[in-house]
Amino acid sequence: MPSHKTFMIKKKLAKKQRQNRPIPYWIRMRTDNTIRYNAKRRHWRRTKLGF
Repeated sequence: MPSHKTFMIKKKLAKKQRQNRPIPYWIRMRTDNTIRYNAKRRHWRRTKLGF
């Protein structure tokens, strides 16, 4: 990833960074623990974004 990024790439990276977090605790309580974890978590070294 170059140090000079276009604005669109930077926006996409920011969105992916926001998505890459665990689910809030209150959602686990609301769904009676049927949703236990975020299935779409991504590790920066294992899975690449592809852009």
